[in-house]
Amino acid sequence: MTTLPPESAPLHGVPSYLDKNNLGPWEIYLEQVDRVTPYLGKLAYWAETLKRPKRILIVDIPIHLDDGTVAHFEGYRIQHNTSRGPAKGGVRFHQDVTLSEVMALSAWMTIKNAAVNLPYGGGKGGVRIDPRNYSQGELERLTRRYTTEIGLVIGPDKDIPAPDVNTNPQTMAWMMDTYSMNVGRTATGVVTGKPVQLGGSLGRADATGRGVFVTGAQALLKLGIPLQGTRVAVQGFGNVGYAAARIFQDNGAKIVAIQDVSGTIFSAAGLDPYAVQAHLQSTGSVTDFAGSDTLNKAEFWDVPCDVLIPAALEKQITPDNASRIQARVIVEGANGPTTPAADDILRERGVTLVPDVLANAGGVTVSYFEWVQDFSSFFWTEMEINARLDRIMAEAFNSLWDVAERHGVTLRTAAYIVACTRVLEARALRGLYP
Repeated sequence: MTTLPPESAPLHGVPSYLDKNNLGPWEIYLEQVDRVTPYLGKLAYWAETLKRPKRILIVDIPIHLDDGTVAHFEGYRIQHNTSRGPAKGGVRFHQDVTLSEVMALSAWMTIKNAAVNLPYGGGKGGVRIDPRNYSQGELERLTRRYTTEIGLVIGPDKDIPAPDVNTNPQTMAWMMDTYSMNVGRTATGVVTGKPVQLGGSLGRADATGRGVFVTGAQALLKLGIPLQGTRVAVQGFGNVGYAAARIFQDNGAKIVAIQDVSGTIFSAAGLDPYAVQAHLQSTGSVTDFAGSDTLNKAEFWDVPCDVLIPAALEKQITPDNASRIQARVIVEGANGPTTPAADDILRERGVTLVPDVLANAGGVTVSYFEWVQDFSSFFWTEMEINARLDRIMAEAFNSLWDVAERHGVTLRTAAYIVACTRVLEARALRGLYP
């Protein structure tokens, strides 16, 4: 007879390929799973399934550089769980990408897809490269070789990559073309986030930022805070942060602070994100924007605001700054921006946090729409896509809010309760093969 593991003794050992003294982002994910396990009932029997990626592929990516030399780059593709459908998740190009980070990101994709009830599992990819130091031609060769190396595990019904940090629709076009050449047919559904001309979806560019807005607006509604005039601070001014800032402003909110890698600017009177983006494009920095004050990096967390949107990288909100944040609502545009210890501080302070696995799920939701459209070769209007996205995100938020109130837990824990239940129900029904 099989017995359940004691709840007080989680069985997830440290894999031999990770440093037990520094698990990185994977440690955050494991702690999040441990916190939700007591709410899973009999499904806790299968909880170890969540603590081990299904498949890890590490590849060497050799390419010719423009100067004639050969350079080698390290690449990853990880499929965390496929119990509910093919793996789905982005590919990032960044010099600090690690195995632990990609493992955690793939696991968060499992949770994210299940939280909004998309028929996907979780996957993620990455290449250790600083794309700012390489030409367009070099990046194309890197992308095509990486796609070929991971080609044995990706496919429209196996694992569907998408853009992430430092990748974009052009990157996806190269990946789609490379995969298509290797299989001998045009396979538009192998990636999402493609250019519209190659089977991409309208509305995809703003989808993640739009989802941040929809869930943030729902949180404000639940708390009785008027959206009109709400002060918003945005960390990260890439695709997600910029889109979220624009849509919040278009709906009556006021953007009071923006931070990105180039600096931090603040204005109590408000910053026009359209104008800030134009300034960034022309100068390469958000600083010295007319009518704004320049702050140092740490001062961003002290900005008086109602809504804070961390839309940069992991581990940005920590015990060192969580007690200084003045926002009543935090909406996580990035993946894993808040550490578990910071989560506890924010909860004690009464800050409502909309977790990443819900808040930034707009991107994968419209990626799902793109995948469906590619299979049917029938494409929807942007108005139809936005309406479907808004409905799915609002319904998911309200469902998680109800679970959080019923159990007296945070929205993050509620998201994990719902998502882990869905994943483990699928695991239990499918059983083990052989």
